[in-house]
Amino acid sequence: MSQESVSAVDFWFDPQCPWAWIASRWINEVQELRPISVRWHVMSLAVLNEGRDVPHKYRVGLGFGPVRVCIAAEQKYGPQVLGRLYTELGLRYHHEKAPKDRATLEAALGAAGLDAELAAAMDSTEYDTALRASHHAGMDRVGYDVGTPVIAVDGNAFFGPVVTPVPRGEAAARLWDGVLLVTATDGFFELKRTRDRKPDFG
Repeated sequence: MSQESVSAVDFWFDPQCPWAWIASRWINEVQELRPISVRWHVMSLAVLNEGRDVPHKYRVGLGFGPVRVCIAAEQKYGPQVLGRLYTELGLRYHHEKAPKDRATLEAALGAAGLDAELAAAMDSTEYDTALRASHHAGMDRVGYDVGTPVIAVDGNAFFGPVVTPVPRGEAAARLWDGVLLVTATDGFFELKRTRDRKPDFG
């Protein structure tokens, strides 16, 4: 397949969101079967929910620490490291149920081959301007009444999909084809049904 035929897919994530994590593993499956190349970007549910009346339990579970560390890693090493850092964070947060503390961030950074000292960024506002810029680069494309993930491809952006468990193989590819079809339709905005399952990371 020629390089020119490969579509760049931009994926905005907050590593703390279980639904974004499932979608990220799905897009990795798609990348094996469809001509796409994924570029990872950081958004922040903490930024998104500033000033909103959200449940306390939800708010305290979505802090600034992990996304600040992702931005710090991106600034030091370049955006190409975000995919593997996200993977290491996601495995710890969603599969191992590790706490969102400095030790977990240090372990994820080390496993991704990055400087573990970048975990200090979790308590610093130094990276917040860049974090907000990355966040708005994704959210401005889809509006602010959605969350993560945000996916952009071929000039079209959308929130989701919200799905569980991770679609694998041809099922993943068929879902991608369907998502592209409906979201590329002029004037199409929403398909939705009430979630009746918790995220399944199996």
